[in-house]
Amino acid sequence: MSATLPMNGTVKTYRWPGVLPIAIIGLPVAIKLVGLPIANAWIIFALLFGLMLTGMPISISLGLTVLTYLFTMTSVPIESVALKLFTGIEKFEIMAIPFFILAGNFLTHGGVARRMIDFASACVGHWHGGLALAGVMACALFAAVSGSSPATVVAIGSIILPAMVAQGFPKRFGAGVITTSGALGILIPPSIVMVMYAVATNTSVGALFIAGIVPGLVLATMLGLTTWWRARNNNYPRQPAASWGERWRTFRQSIWGLFLIIVVIGGIYTGIFTPTEAAAMSAVYAFFVAVFVYRDMPLSKVPKVLLDSANMSAMLLYIITNAVMFSYLMTSESIPQELAAWMLSKGLGVVAFLLFVNIILLLAGNVMEPSSIVLIMAPILFPVALKLGIDPVHFGIMMTVNMEVGMCHPPVGLNLYVASGITKMGITELTVAVWPWLLTMLVFLVIVTYWPTLSIALPKALGMM
Repeated sequence: MSATLPMNGTVKTYRWPGVLPIAIIGLPVAIKLVGLPIANAWIIFALLFGLMLTGMPISISLGLTVLTYLFTMTSVPIESVALKLFTGIEKFEIMAIPFFILAGNFLTHGGVARRMIDFASACVGHWHGGLALAGVMACALFAAVSGSSPATVVAIGSIILPAMVAQGFPKRFGAGVITTSGALGILIPPSIVMVMYAVATNTSVGALFIAGIVPGLVLATMLGLTTWWRARNNNYPRQPAASWGERWRTFRQSIWGLFLIIVVIGGIYTGIFTPTEAAAMSAVYAFFVAVFVYRDMPLSKVPKVLLDSANMSAMLLYIITNAVMFSYLMTSESIPQELAAWMLSKGLGVVAFLLFVNIILLLAGNVMEPSSIVLIMAPILFPVALKLGIDPVHFGIMMTVNMEVGMCHPPVGLNLYVASGITKMGITELTVAVWPWLLTMLVFLVIVTYWPTLSIALPKALGMM
């Protein structure tokens, strides 16, 4: 059974795991055993998974599930469905998504990534595994201007991986570093996944962006330490230490790209821009830098970048529209409220609930890509989190970190497919390659889950919460 995923404007085919039929058969048994009073939920999810099992893309499965249930088991008029389809993507915050995608594509093709890699290499290249550490640092820097995990893997990986192999690093080691470090693209702001969470839960996009800064830097540091430790143990190559003059030169060359971080984050914090306006500004700025400052992109390539961005935006917006309809169905059937009441009646505390959420999201990452997971699961789990007193911003960061993990493991991990295209390695080999860093990400997930201060301290200090 196969389905399709959008990848940088193209469509990638992959296969669903054979465990899904067993999961569907076992679902009603599990519901009966735990005594969940939401039979409607089983019907809805049985419809959804049944359609997915036919090989239908998730977005279409979502839409058909909603339409089938509404028209066969409720008396909702078709006019209401049409209105909801329109209003589902009418929110102002959603406009940020195509702008961030466009900005990321301009930066990917505009020489910004190469200059960031040069700067990172000058800073940390003399440490153990220097070029690999430079890859982690470059991914963190590029994540702060792109908002996309696959775009970060493409932009940094396509340049630094060949250089690492030429220096004597094993290809598997380099692939593991870039595949996992590229996931920083959805945690370090700006982040398209955070925008989707904000749309699904009516949480402040600006607060989420600011909240992602410290966790993003902590995760980048942990991935860097894992890289350094493995490189030191295996005596991987180091570069000669760069002079301060060389560091200053590479910094000056990358300053135009780095300044975009100040434009987006600084503009949101100071109130000059809303997140959506900051996204539009970043797209215009990225175009200006790529075409007129660095001049690495001729004007003749701009139409192709625009078309690729429109293609990817259309796919995401289609997913969003159907996911919003699915959330509307969940709400109209009072499933989130009943789930919350059931959990509270069982005495499920914050610790157990967060563990339950992490398990659910990690399992969902095996069969769905991040945008679908956030738009489907957030409206269901969010009301429960609020009733248990969990901060919405902390919950959003925790979900985002879960999405990062999902990007790096099969069968749906987008970063694996992107890295496979760059390295020409099979998905199985890449899965083995990423394990040391993936374990680091899981440790970080535990930290960010049960230490909310890590996420909410900065936005509180800046008066954004």
